[in-house]
Amino acid sequence: MLHPNQFQVNEAWIVFKVNDEPIHTEQDGDFNFLALMDAASCFILGTVPVAAKFAGPNQVESRQLLAQGNAHKMQMPRTLFVPTEQPAQFLVAEAERVGIEVIRVEEHQLSVFIGEARVGFREYFGGDGGAKQKISTN
Repeated sequence: MLHPNQFQVNEAWIVFKVNDEPIHTEQDGDFNFLALMDAASCFILGTVPVAAKFAGPNQVESRQLLAQGNAHKMQMPRTLFVPTEQPAQFLVAEAERVGIEVIRVEEHQLSVFIGEARVGFREYFGGDGGAKQKISTN
C-alpha cells in the first residue's frame, strides 16, 4: 500500500473523485468533483467539477486541473496516480503530453491519502448516505 512518507513534496500527485454521490446544481445539473492532491503532503492542489453525465474530465477540465497543481510549485510532478476505477482518458493523455508518468492503481491503495478529504467533503455537503445534494451555481 502507498503512503505519504514514500514521497517528496511535488514528486507525485493523485487525482480522485472526492464525492460519493453527484452534487446537484439547479442551473447546470449533476456534477462530480475531481481533486488533485500532492502525495507527500496530502495538500489539495486543485479541484474541477465534471458533469456527472460524462465518464471523466474532458480535455479542458484536465488541463485546468493540472494547471491548478502547477500553479502551486511552478513545476509538474514526475508521477500522477489515477485510480483504475476513475475514467480519465483525457487527463491521462494531458499528463503524458506534459511529461508526467501516469500510474493506474486500485483506489483502495490510495485510501490513506484520500480518505480524510472525502470525509471532509461529505461533512461539508451534509453526506446523508446517498441523497443528492443541491447547491446553487449563482
